[in-house]
Amino acid sequence: MRLTRQRPIRGWASRRVGYGAAAAGLAGVLAVGFTTTTATAVPAAQSLPAAQSAPAATQAPAGATLDHVEWLSDRRVALWINSPSMGTPIQVQMLLARDWNLKPEQRFPAVFMLDGLRATDQENGWTLETDAESFFADKNVNVVLPVGGQSSFYSDWADQDNGQNYQWETFLTKELPPILEGDWRTTQERGVVGLSMGGTAAMFLAARNQGFFKFAGSLSGMLTTTSLGMPQAIQYAMIDAGGFDSRAMWGPPSSPAWAEHDPYLLADHLKGVSLYVSSGSGTTGAYDQPSDIPGVSTNYAGMGLEILSRLTSQTFATKLNKLGIPAQVVYRPSGTHSWPYWQFELHQLWPQLASALGVPADKPACEASGAIGGAAAANPWIGDCLTPAYSQAGGTVQDFRFGRIFDKNGAQPVAGRIGGVYQATGGPAGPLGFPATPELGAPDGRGRFNHFDSGSIYWTPEAGAHSVTGAIRDEWARQGWEGGPLGYPVAEQVATPGKDGAVQGFEIGAMYSSPTHGTNAVQGMILGKYAELGWEGGWLGFPKTSEIPVKDGGRFNEFEAGNIYWSPLSGAWSVENGPIFEAWKTEGYENGRLGFPISDKFAIPGGVQQNFQFGYITLVGDRAEIH
Repeated sequence: MRLTRQRPIRGWASRRVGYGAAAAGLAGVLAVGFTTTTATAVPAAQSLPAAQSAPAATQAPAGATLDHVEWLSDRRVALWINSPSMGTPIQVQMLLARDWNLKPEQRFPAVFMLDGLRATDQENGWTLETDAESFFADKNVNVVLPVGGQSSFYSDWADQDNGQNYQWETFLTKELPPILEGDWRTTQERGVVGLSMGGTAAMFLAARNQGFFKFAGSLSGMLTTTSLGMPQAIQYAMIDAGGFDSRAMWGPPSSPAWAEHDPYLLADHLKGVSLYVSSGSGTTGAYDQPSDIPGVSTNYAGMGLEILSRLTSQTFATKLNKLGIPAQVVYRPSGTHSWPYWQFELHQLWPQLASALGVPADKPACEASGAIGGAAAANPWIGDCLTPAYSQAGGTVQDFRFGRIFDKNGAQPVAGRIGGVYQATGGPAGPLGFPATPELGAPDGRGRFNHFDSGSIYWTPEAGAHSVTGAIRDEWARQGWEGGPLGYPVAEQVATPGKDGAVQGFEIGAMYSSPTHGTNAVQGMILGKYAELGWEGGWLGFPKTSEIPVKDGGRFNEFEAGNIYWSPLSGAWSVENGPIFEAWKTEGYENGRLGFPISDKFAIPGGVQQNFQFGYITLVGDRAEIH
């Protein structure tokens, strides 16, 4: 992240200056409600239910299932989890622990990282806006990054709204943990860190689910939800961030649900949790661009919202102090509601979080030597070593901050999306074997690749990274690799359903392989017609040839039960093996007086007919006639 550049705020604030001014004004009004930090937030007669007791996740699975997995690097993975409560797959990304590869039997504590009000459905803000991925690379924790939940406060909502059925508390505390513990080597030692909306949620989730989190950190969170003006401020912010209605979340402000999610009122349930609370003052800080007014930055929205955070955090911290609950409270003398400050605070809170989870705060000493050390020196982008070198699948491996180096065919680095696909296929113990080259740029300047003992992985910005192996790779290479007619791979090789064979998608077509007919490419409009007729499961079966050029720029593929012909003037049409095809053959195929086909066969009274450019052929009974 470039700290010198002002980034859009993805916490509470709007990108519209108008709302920023409103936020600043609202902060001034709300300050009246916080003139003393002992102010009662709700009527004294209102009582709160006891905090929920979080059952051991492995003892109470709630039926969530893993839908699919995408490896984004060798230690960053995206999981799509079928949530019974929300009724849709939810994406959760993970940054896997430093020793994930080194110690495949070890399990690791979890750190949940919660996003701000403007969370997107593509990526959690912590990896999008901060250095969290590289920062956690040398930490021995599994980092859990929920994706989505704009304006949700990571809570269970009373009603659906704006096309969303938010049940985030149930998902995070009941549905997700069994999957993390069962499949992803995660223990029940957990911490949670959130910014803005996520900071509010971090505190009330820890309080409402006693024993679930050992650490809770709020960075610029709003730590009362029921104090004077706060329900209205939350409503304004949620409308601005996605058009959500806070009444669908917790009902009207008088509803008990507001108090049940108020960190201030739940503070006594946080005993035993290691707590970290921070906020700035709203004035211009090191990462803000100053305006013409002294102390006021151009980030007007971030100024107002950070003032709200400071006021509510002070009130919350005072309550903790009265209850005798220790907390690390950091009031920065400057700074607005923006990502550079939250990145800074993440670095600051780590020693406390590490202590709470029982892991060392610092990485162990390591060094890269020999061939791996030479490769690391030649590729400084791979960063510092994270582990010692270790043996795997008959070779040597060492993990670095931004990738891994494998030594068997010479020391070769593998990283990024290519490293993710390599990990997904089993790494050096999988079908690809060890890398045979470093990551190289393709001749066209668009893609990148590594070759391996038994295959290759190619990457493009448009299609991502995909492996190419076996007979399909051999034929693709013979046709010119990515510079040939098919372009780059866009999918992994898969078995053809119900038939002995395999298929892989490329940018301009597909490559089919079968034991009987070898490996052949089908592309363009011929592939479109093939799809229309049922692919290899239709009457045509597997291709027997790749595309063959004919006159006038035409092309055809031969299949098990017929051919598909294409030309610029006639389009793509199938001709089935049999009497019509034989009759057309006697006329010289497309070179004869009938020309190219311009239809598939179709029914006529007593038989079938197929049209060509300059005539047609009918088949009645077993007699084919040329017209």
